[in-house]
Amino acid sequence: MVKNSFISVISQEENKGSVEFQVVSFTNKIRRLTSHLELHKKDYLSQRGLRKILGKRQRLLAYLSKKNRVRYKELIGQLDIRETKTR
Repeated sequence: MVKNSFISVISQEENKGSVEFQVVSFTNKIRRLTSHLELHKKDYLSQRGLRKILGKRQRLLAYLSKKNRVRYKELIGQLDIRETKTR
């Protein structure tokens, strides 16, 4: 459970504006909404919210990968999410 300890360390940080904190909080929201949508398949408003959060997280991860590739690799490894596709 290395992921949970990393998430708790990030969430206890004072810097709530950091890219890492925002990505972790978006990831938590995405996981919560995904489990909600498994039960409520026709909740289209939640589907829209999920797509918006996914886009925000994707943009933040793209920014982080440009600015600091090492921190980006660490973060996606800890959160167990896939690397974004490059164009």
